[in-house]
Amino acid sequence: MTLTQLSYVVALAEKGHFGRAAEACNISQPTLSAQIQKLEQELGAVLFDRSFQPVRTTEHGERFVNQARAVLAERDHLVSLLDVDGDLVGELRVGIIPTLSTYLLPIVMPAFAEQFPQVELSVQELTTSSLMERIVSRELDAGLVATVERRPGVDVAPLFREAFVAYVSDNHQLAAASSLHASDLVDVPLWLLTEGHCLRDQVLELCERAEGPCEIGDYRVRFESGNLETLRHMVDRLGGITLLPQLSTYFLDPTSMRRVRTFDAPAPYRQISLVSRRAGAKRRMIEAFSGVIIHTMSDIVGHDA
Repeated sequence: MTLTQLSYVVALAEKGHFGRAAEACNISQPTLSAQIQKLEQELGAVLFDRSFQPVRTTEHGERFVNQARAVLAERDHLVSLLDVDGDLVGELRVGIIPTLSTYLLPIVMPAFAEQFPQVELSVQELTTSSLMERIVSRELDAGLVATVERRPGVDVAPLFREAFVAYVSDNHQLAAASSLHASDLVDVPLWLLTEGHCLRDQVLELCERAEGPCEIGDYRVRFESGNLETLRHMVDRLGGITLLPQLSTYFLDPTSMRRVRTFDAPAPYRQISLVSRRAGAKRRMIEAFSGVIIHTMSDIVGHDA
């Protein structure tokens, strides 16, 4: 059994396809297939059920893949111990929640790429729960979240605070207000994100309200979206109000910005944090990534961690 074979097994488990796994490993598909088959023969166990598309791990394979990730992570950690001053090189796998990725990544990724050109940043949009699971299983090196699910062996590093703002249609009863207080929204219908988004729960908690249908003009609907931009367009076209994180206003045109209302102090906010494994092998990369975020965001959101 070799570390190379373990990396092939993990790649196939993640890609679910021999061709894509081989491409990720920079080898030919026959080579990858032969090496995995050779390993299965050595183990006396079938790791993958090839009758499915995408390919699935067997029960034995699932346990083997989890441990293979741990072994490869320790390999990377050993290498990193000898490279305390060299240039950062390699892949950094990052998960990020959807209500943050659309607005943060276009700002942060160019700055990170400029400072660390030899690091390949691989990013996945995930819900908080899925993201945390992949941190624990070592499928991701780090994650950006707005709510934290505490897990053993996982560190949480606060990055910045992002204020909430209201996005109000021109004919709404609150449109004349220059600023709002959370209590102004208690009995006001809101366009909401779908269940499973942490921002939805934060909005409901902020407004101290139960869920219910929206009554907006001639419309009485229960509309929920997984996309903040969709909610904003609903306000533009149908009226009403929704709550947005501050970063989402960074790209708005002047007309849309006129519909934004800030909250009186103390303004509600969400805490953006970076999560990673406590003994991760890519600590220097992760610290570099978080440093770029903190520096970049300090000029935009105007809040400390």
